[in-house]
Amino acid sequence: MKSTEQLLELISKEIDQQKYGAEPHELYEPIRYIMALGGKRLRPLLATMSYSLFKDDVASILPQAIAVEVFHNFTLMHDDIMDEAPLRRTKPTVHEKWNSNTAILSGDVMLVKAYEMLIENEHPAAIKILKAFNQCASEVCEGQQFDMDFENQAEVTEESYLEMIRLKTAVLLGFSLEMGAMLAESDSENCKALRDFGINIGLGFQLKDDLLDVYADASKFGKQVGGDIIANKKTFLLISALKLANKKQRAALDGWIGKTDFEPAEKVKAVTKIYDELDIRSLTENKMNEYFQKGFQSLRKVNAPLHKKAILRGFAESLIDREK
Repeated sequence: MKSTEQLLELISKEIDQQKYGAEPHELYEPIRYIMALGGKRLRPLLATMSYSLFKDDVASILPQAIAVEVFHNFTLMHDDIMDEAPLRRTKPTVHEKWNSNTAILSGDVMLVKAYEMLIENEHPAAIKILKAFNQCASEVCEGQQFDMDFENQAEVTEESYLEMIRLKTAVLLGFSLEMGAMLAESDSENCKALRDFGINIGLGFQLKDDLLDVYADASKFGKQVGGDIIANKKTFLLISALKLANKKQRAALDGWIGKTDFEPAEKVKAVTKIYDELDIRSLTENKMNEYFQKGFQSLRKVNAPLHKKAILRGFAESLIDREK
């Protein structure tokens, strides 16, 4: 089984070699732009790692692995328009660099390209993969809609939030791993166990993101620490704090949430202080670790060589300990 670094090198080369179209230039250049911005390449990496549990010719499934990354970046391109986000991975977002109409159209082409790549080489499991992908893609859209709905809701429950991140983030990680097993023509039990593994580490991954947004080392994080607090984003941390706060703490939180004119650093410091008083950091870490442990239980059910599963587990553990 290739190392994580070797798989990432293969994935990066494949992405660099992709041709999305030539004319009109304004339609295809934004696709090349967003795909070149990098990122963790988490989804194609998981797909190739899953495939490698059962077969060694990983290069043969790179088109399908990259398809998931193309789809993921399509969702980011459209999400950035909805969120009016100015930056993506420290660079201007597509709608800022071009315009919203171009970003919508380019994103549409990316979705078409993802489908095209999924059926490349006419793999025997192509139809089964497409059905699973369609369900996953619909769920990602459902998650995004829930996320937008939460912006206008005064109260969001912990259960609702966890379901939203399951849909918006975790199911695509689960599909990536499931697809790798499908491409390797593994049995349905292995496919399900890997999908469950991916969904649970996806939930843990997003909870870690919530945690890092407040408690990361600013020099390593790569973006503004406290951005979720400034934006009143209903993360696991804020939802838990509102639930556990005493009368005084609740009044302070409500006051900061309702303010439209404030000093960002002052707000971040004040809200973080309340989080510390309520030990929200430990609460979030415990919930995150709970999902990672569920994921590892599913991974143990996969019928594959232990030394290969150890590489996949090791990679998942690195997501727990990451600092950005």
